[in-house]
Amino acid sequence: MNTSPALSPTSHPKRESELVSRREALADTTVIDIRNLCTRFGDNVVHDNISLTVQRGEIFALVGGSGCGKSTLLRTILLLQRPVSGSIRVFDEEVLGLNDEQARPMRRRFGVMFERGALFGSLTVAENVGMVLHEHTQLSAPLIEEIARLKIALSGLPAHAADKYPSELSGGMRKRAALARALALDPELLFLDEPTAGLDPLSAAGLDELVKRLRDALGLTIMLVTHDLDLLWNVADRVAVLGEGHILGIGTMTELSKMTHPVIRDYFYGPRGRAASRQATEGL
Repeated sequence: MNTSPALSPTSHPKRESELVSRREALADTTVIDIRNLCTRFGDNVVHDNISLTVQRGEIFALVGGSGCGKSTLLRTILLLQRPVSGSIRVFDEEVLGLNDEQARPMRRRFGVMFERGALFGSLTVAENVGMVLHEHTQLSAPLIEEIARLKIALSGLPAHAADKYPSELSGGMRKRAALARALALDPELLFLDEPTAGLDPLSAAGLDELVKRLRDALGLTIMLVTHDLDLLWNVADRVAVLGEGHILGIGTMTELSKMTHPVIRDYFYGPRGRAASRQATEGL
């Protein structure tokens, strides 16, 4: 059995200590509580009786192979996908069964950054961000413009990007513009679907740091879907590994490194996993 020291339980003692302290401080402050969730598309079972919780203030990641149900789970929490059975409580309120009108107050507490950004190409960045405020608030147009530019600055974009169209931005800048829009309503809970997908390493690393800073500065709870092992090592407080319709493991990256399920070992002990772990260790 591979016992690479790069993923040994003592590889990241400083980060592991920080995560333990954070988890103790956040005990009994559950924001998302999923119980016995089942999702099927025809005969294809996507989620088979899965359960997990996300605590206030943590960065919680969903990982697994393509088609394992990560994005489907995110869409289900967002009420964009209906499961066969189960329970999802968000902010201690059952959300399954809510209609669009009933779900509206809950959705105002969410921010969502979709994998491809979902920006409107005919609108400037400022207009994309401001559109959310026009839809959900009664604020004046000048105030919306001011708030939109504030959110754009918060996402790490330069001021001149506000007047650009998405097609005029780099991939990394479009991701940040989508993040600015996700922050428009001052959400308590932020969902990120593949936030670093398609980015070069430098842009991805910058987004990693931005996610951590925003969580700490704004007190956000963040749930993300990713294949990015660097993001997992550097940002995630806890990680759930999905596969075979189940949650195969859940915990910190160091805790997962102790698990022997073959899917988990293949995911984290491959060459890219070892490289990401070494890089995280060297950065401590």
